[in-house]
Amino acid sequence: MTTPDAPRHSRPISFAIFLAIAGAVGWWAAFNLTVSKIEVLENPSVDLACDFSVLVQCGTNLTAWQGAVFGFPNPLLGMGGFVAPIAVGVGLLAGARFARWFWIAFNVGIVGAFAFVIWLISQSLYSLGTLCPWCMVVWVATIPLFWVVTTRNLVEGVLGSSLVGFGAALRSWVVPITIVSYAVVVLLAQLQLNALARL
Repeated sequence: MTTPDAPRHSRPISFAIFLAIAGAVGWWAAFNLTVSKIEVLENPSVDLACDFSVLVQCGTNLTAWQGAVFGFPNPLLGMGGFVAPIAVGVGLLAGARFARWFWIAFNVGIVGAFAFVIWLISQSLYSLGTLCPWCMVVWVATIPLFWVVTTRNLVEGVLGSSLVGFGAALRSWVVPITIVSYAVVVLLAQLQLNALARL
């Protein structure tokens, strides 16, 4: 029973909703990529719904070795991985509280996803020469997940009490940083692929 003097912990509703939505968006993109991969396996000459042009397409990414780095299609990683932010978001909305080790592990997973996305972006732009629509949706979901989760953990002292002030200062810049991150990807795509002229 809660006594009048017991501390009350407010639920981080905005953070929780963001996690659930970003996770759902990423999962949906990964699901559609998985469906497209199955279609390619069934019929290698199929015209995928996400193939719009030589530049904007999924087919090349799904059939290249970069599309199955660990020996199985990358989208399966997304379908499994994006369940985590959905589950954490829903859990927070339900009033769950997680231990410090959990937040560290969650952050490590998000950092891994962010690093993998950066690598995939570089491969799409500089090796494959394509802009995969559903892949880009995954990028759009993963980039803010990294910034939001990391700054949250900095502010909460999860990553060390000495970094709390830095996290608080960084948190107010999360939206601009995310926009700049997107802009960098767009700029690189333009410089490497002349994307705007070829859309």
